[in-house]
Amino acid sequence: MDYIIAGLGNPGDRYTFTRHNAGFLTIDYLAQFFNTKVDKIKFKGLVGSFEYAGKKVLLLKPMTYMNASGESIKEAVNFYKIKPEKLIVIYDDIAFDVGIVKMRKKGSDGGHNGVKSIIQCLGTEEFPRIRIGIGIPKYDMVKYVLSEFEDGEKEKIFRAIEKASNGIKILLESDIDRAMNYINGDMVV
Repeated sequence: MDYIIAGLGNPGDRYTFTRHNAGFLTIDYLAQFFNTKVDKIKFKGLVGSFEYAGKKVLLLKPMTYMNASGESIKEAVNFYKIKPEKLIVIYDDIAFDVGIVKMRKKGSDGGHNGVKSIIQCLGTEEFPRIRIGIGIPKYDMVKYVLSEFEDGEKEKIFRAIEKASNGIKILLESDIDRAMNYINGDMVV
């Protein structure tokens, strides 16, 4: 494997379309985009793989629940001997309005328990991540992140997932800097 792309979320039908599952939803979109399925059980998660632009890519949805995402990701990273910069983590972020997408090469957990788990398990903050804005909580944070998107937000979240996926495509075709320019700026594909 050349890359692992992990989307964070919670397993189970009741969480499928919740704000906290923006990472899982993006992995599902990527699987469809690259004509694969994320349905094999491995590394305490669901995986699928594909090849694109000469690169082998593993898609991973940890099934450990959000707060233990690092356990699943660490198993996959260790198995494939992936360097941290070749692990891309996609997750929800309450610091941005619904539909805002940002990418960076490294950083702190920003208060996100899934990312905190990954940093603890890998022993580094040096992995790229794509953050998808789910809106700033209007009430109790736990209830908010486990709520579904409102009708007026669904189009915005779909466009954000599409933008994140296009950024992954650019990353695989070129490099992380070009992907970041697209996701963080106004570059058009």
